[in-house]
Amino acid sequence: MTRHLNTPVSLLYTSREMTRGKETIEDEDRSNESDEPARPGLVLVFAAAQPCMRVVELPKAGITLGRDDVGPLPLPDERASRQHAHVVYAGGRFAVRDLGSRNGTWLAGRRLAPEGVAQGDAVLRLGQSVLLLCDDVTPLMNQAPADQHGDVVAGPRLREALEQVTRAAKGGDSLLIGGESGSGKELAARAFHSAGSAVRGPFVAVNCAAIPEGIAERLLFGARRGAFSGATTDAEGYVESADGGTLFLDEIGELDAQVQAKLLRVLETREVVPLGASRPRPVDLRLCAATHRNLRQEVAAGRFREDLYFRVGRPEVILPPLRARREDVPFLVARELYAVDAGLSAHASLIEAVCLRPWPGNVRELLKEVRRAALEAQAADATVVGEEHLDARAGLPLQRGGNPAPVVPMAELDRPALERAIEDAGGNLSAAARALGLHRTQLYRLMKKHGLRTGDDGGAAED
Repeated sequence: MTRHLNTPVSLLYTSREMTRGKETIEDEDRSNESDEPARPGLVLVFAAAQPCMRVVELPKAGITLGRDDVGPLPLPDERASRQHAHVVYAGGRFAVRDLGSRNGTWLAGRRLAPEGVAQGDAVLRLGQSVLLLCDDVTPLMNQAPADQHGDVVAGPRLREALEQVTRAAKGGDSLLIGGESGSGKELAARAFHSAGSAVRGPFVAVNCAAIPEGIAERLLFGARRGAFSGATTDAEGYVESADGGTLFLDEIGELDAQVQAKLLRVLETREVVPLGASRPRPVDLRLCAATHRNLRQEVAAGRFREDLYFRVGRPEVILPPLRARREDVPFLVARELYAVDAGLSAHASLIEAVCLRPWPGNVRELLKEVRRAALEAQAADATVVGEEHLDARAGLPLQRGGNPAPVVPMAELDRPALERAIEDAGGNLSAAARALGLHRTQLYRLMKKHGLRTGDDGGAAED
């Protein structure tokens, strides 16, 4: 069940048209999405020391930003000038001009003097407000702000993935969840469990990567007394423990071939034979598997059984990385600061810095670093957590030797980079877009720009 944030975080803006629709948009309904024109616009995600979400499409003449009643996006920000900055989109880029403001305007982390240009998505800060410049705000239009699913804040993009999980739970007994480490795969697995017929049974989560080599078979399928030296009693395995419920196998690609074969037999026969047993025991369970790997490539490389892949690999839902849902970041930050100390609040510079970084460890990494920043602020007797309290290395990718690797902007994604991403995703354009931190429509336009075929003309596949 979805719960709203239980922290005292006010949603400063929820425009009338932003109520969440009840209808579900199926994947096949999006077949013509690539033909829809892009809708460049602004997303106000932080203002007056609070997270928020207000989406505005940019008119051709642009938008003047300022406090009170200026323009279609007035800022409740005492540190913003009445007419602070002007934003226009033309020629595939945003142009931002400071209008002689008192406190300056920052674009992509740099202060404007007096104008700046951003190619593709960017972050804008003025006063105590942070806005995302998006070359297509279509995915965010008519959507509600973030709310809370268990321990994870979920905005429009993550909610879309969780709705796919719910549909899969109602239509079948297995699901594969893909996504980067820290993107919320166990959250999705619990949503799969809760939405299906197994909701009254147990949810058994197993991290296959953490199982010591050589005992995976015993832990998964159980053992009877005398099956091996030291087995003095019967031991129930994870499969038996999940009887009547859901078995969640995180990092399923780490299982060796012998265990994969026995798992396939369990799924096909609905019976498990513990080590040392002579008779099978019936089991009734649903399987949710997760991996950060591309299982199609693992099959091609001979590291994952093809027959098991066809049993557990579809349907598949790939969770978006944090960098593809930056509108959720202020809500995540606010919730974590509140968990440390209800008296702490975020400075706009902290929100700006967090939105600018790619966070390879996703939500898991973000929450840990925000907590560390909160403790740094407390040590300095500060109640407002700013960029200066955030570790300079937090949220940055690592190369060998521990040096930060440069982040490739969307405008610098060339044809080889797109081809690699699509190949890694097994031809699934939605998965490739999420891996690149793009929306599907952005990927379509880049593919057309570089002469690559889309799913509309017989090329790569959709979800």
